[in-house]
Amino acid sequence: MIEPGKKTDRRVLRSRQALREALLALMAQKPFTSISITEIVEMANYNRGTFYANYAGKEDLLNDIFAGLIQQLIRSFRAPYEKVEVFRIHELAANSVMIFDHFFQNAAVYSVLLKSKVLPDLREQMFAALKQLSQDELVPPDRDHGIDTDLLAIYSIHALLGLVFHWVESGFAHSPAYMQEQLIKLIHWRPTEVRTARAQAKG
Repeated sequence: MIEPGKKTDRRVLRSRQALREALLALMAQKPFTSISITEIVEMANYNRGTFYANYAGKEDLLNDIFAGLIQQLIRSFRAPYEKVEVFRIHELAANSVMIFDHFFQNAAVYSVLLKSKVLPDLREQMFAALKQLSQDELVPPDRDHGIDTDLLAIYSIHALLGLVFHWVESGFAHSPAYMQEQLIKLIHWRPTEVRTARAQAKG
């Protein structure tokens, strides 16, 4: 893995990119657990020495792919509030929500990860990253009505990622714009009552 703050030689960057692409290509064909280091290096047209100079194993390589996606996800999550001091959720515009654009722009990669059955691992890492980010950067008002802020972060991030990953698993059945609009509607929807099946039966 690349050490934070350390510049990396272009040849190393190229080899790492080739290895990432090779792993994704193989994952489009078979489960991650069935892929060998030999297959990865042959697909990438490198040798095992190059692989082990960059990664401890294929799990390390997969985590490098995850790390890149999580970095992009964090940038998209920050987009609506990064330039303001007070983030007014009720004023949030649908087109300022960039998280769906991130997933759609990387649809091919996410589809491969879904097919290879490693999405649950990525989702867990994304949840941890966004939960920490929301706790560090989004400070709730003083009057929090007695709500546990840790539980609030868990609830909010699970809801957001649940919606996003349902969309991924549906094969991106809707456009990013539609998902943006629906998220805004869900955020603002505050029903005080709903009709139950018993009431409908009487009707």
